[in-house]
Amino acid sequence: LAWPEGGEAAAAGGEASCKSHRLMVQGGLISPAAPGCYHYLPAAVRALEKLVRLVDGAMRAAGGQKLSMPCLSAAEAWRASGRWERMGAELFRLADRHGKGYCLAPTHEEAVTELLAAQSNLSYRQLPLRLYQVTRKFRDEPKPRLGLLRSREFHMKDMYTFDVSAEAARCSYELVCDAYGRLFQALGLRVVQVQADTGSIGGTVSHEFQLPAEIGEDRLALCPAGHFAANVETISMEQVACPTCGEPLTRTRGIEVGHTFYLGTKYSSVFNATFCTPDNKVQLAEMGCYGLGVTRILAAAVEVLSTEDSIRWPSLIAPYQVCFIPPKKGSKEEKGAALLERLYDDVAEAAPQLAGDLVLDDRTQLTIGKRLKDANRLGYPYVIVAGKKACDSPAMFEVWSQNAGEGTFLTREGVIDLLSKVRVS
Repeated sequence: LAWPEGGEAAAAGGEASCKSHRLMVQGGLISPAAPGCYHYLPAAVRALEKLVRLVDGAMRAAGGQKLSMPCLSAAEAWRASGRWERMGAELFRLADRHGKGYCLAPTHEEAVTELLAAQSNLSYRQLPLRLYQVTRKFRDEPKPRLGLLRSREFHMKDMYTFDVSAEAARCSYELVCDAYGRLFQALGLRVVQVQADTGSIGGTVSHEFQLPAEIGEDRLALCPAGHFAANVETISMEQVACPTCGEPLTRTRGIEVGHTFYLGTKYSSVFNATFCTPDNKVQLAEMGCYGLGVTRILAAAVEVLSTEDSIRWPSLIAPYQVCFIPPKKGSKEEKGAALLERLYDDVAEAAPQLAGDLVLDDRTQLTIGKRLKDANRLGYPYVIVAGKKACDSPAMFEVWSQNAGEGTFLTREGVIDLLSKVRVS
């Protein structure tokens, strides 16, 4: 059973072997701060905020309510669940001045279950509850690598659901998994939902959302007809055919961008998270938890969509949508600069959804070629250049579609019509 080269081999080659890390550093999106920790520079923050808005929309559509829980989590709760010891060295642990133990939370099952348990007289009428947050998480990776794909500090969306029965909890589970599928479809990422191990979080059912990629650290077994998909941790190495259709399973690598768990009463029983049934009996809530690696999605998208020297974003989360490049100062085409600036204003008026997403590269001391190269590095979906044909009658502007990897010439009206149709998150 052979998998494509990548994974461990690429990791052994260091950060430079990872395309997304190299491109995001070169493009001025991130800057190393410490092993596994990064400064997110303004363009990366814009992409991150757009992605979070999409995630918020997907979670609200699934009945989610947003909250925020502390990153600092008390050791007592983790000891009660048994994970203080089980998580081992992955937990960043610390003590306050009074000697009280804490960890920097990599996930919040304990905290959210304690929160629910503290609500007295919770009624079945108040369930299901689907609570989520988007916060920084921490994991003491022994060897941080591959940029944002395997870091010590990262942004994650985590949702926790509370239901009245196992059947209702499974309905919540399917609802959130479907929401994940629609989110990745909107981003244009071909993510596969695979059977997975429950690991340290626990529960009885678990799925990973994997983006196939050579650099991926997870090994996947997929039915070519789509009947079966699993992380190989969950199957026998002797299993080489799809259990549904009998077709040979293909082997590939993937980047885990999401993970879901049906927890049952694993945590609600520890912290006594209960509700009152219609006949006034006290019953444990059935739980599920659902993670999305928000910053990992950014890096994974760059990894699979980009060329070796140009970032290509999912268009909905590109930091900026359009870059306008006027001619170099003193060149024969300089008179086209005024036409391009007027076009910039016209697009801003005709496409109000692009407000804040238009950039005029006024570094006219540089050549068009140099600025076009910088635009490719940052990954603008559209680049509008005023070159020689901008001086023609009618003026023609060169329009580069980064995701299509091709350019064309359009009139002012053609450019406005094209950009008016651009969607942003």
